[in-house]
Amino acid sequence: MSDPYETTEEHLERLLGRALNSFDLPDVAVERLESALAHSTSLHSSHHSAGLHRETFKHVFLLADGSSLVLWELAHNAGRDGTTQHELYTEATEVRLAASRLPRPGGTDAFGLPGGDDADLDADLEILATLMATRPAAARRIFIPDDSADHARRVLRRAENAGRPGQDIALRLSGAVAHQITQAFGRQCSVEGRDAGFTLYEHAFLLCDNSEVSLWEVEHTATPDGRHMCEVYETERAAREAMELRARVR
Repeated sequence: MSDPYETTEEHLERLLGRALNSFDLPDVAVERLESALAHSTSLHSSHHSAGLHRETFKHVFLLADGSSLVLWELAHNAGRDGTTQHELYTEATEVRLAASRLPRPGGTDAFGLPGGDDADLDADLEILATLMATRPAAARRIFIPDDSADHARRVLRRAENAGRPGQDIALRLSGAVAHQITQAFGRQCSVEGRDAGFTLYEHAFLLCDNSEVSLWEVEHTATPDGRHMCEVYETERAAREAMELRARVR
């Protein structure tokens, strides 16, 4: 996996270049990685059996400001052509969820094995709840005044779901004076035999009375023709339930 003569810049370029879902990585993470000075790669887990293989690698980058950033890489040959595919994630829970969805030897799915066959099985099952889990309390928001009322109108206008926020929310957001956009979730998965991508964004708005309102936007390609679709919800719970339904998680 690692070339001892490979520079950190070359290593990062190789990782991003071969990852099928590199476009789903948070922009802030990619921007931070531009200042990477050194890196270390370690094998976190490995499963090989019946012609199938799956490895998880942990890539740690030392950044110029003295902090570090971790990329989790999942490598597997569970695709249709049997070639090795690579996926990248910034959270351990996300890479474990992706690994748990891969087919297992003998044609059983990720959750069809009896207990005790895989030491990671219980943990993999546990992180299925990440689609529905509420995130830990976020740090203090940093709102940016940048035509926020117009941004809210554009978010609502591109929503295609039947349960999108109504005129009451639109009216409240017409008084938005600043906003912040945060990616809360992002991954690739298979939906009815087709690759589909899911990304969840929180659009948080600061109103003129100092109150806050959030819109939760789901962007996905789990459509009959694979086209890009946007759905907007008033709560994170409703947005995650919509993703769960679209992805047919069982």
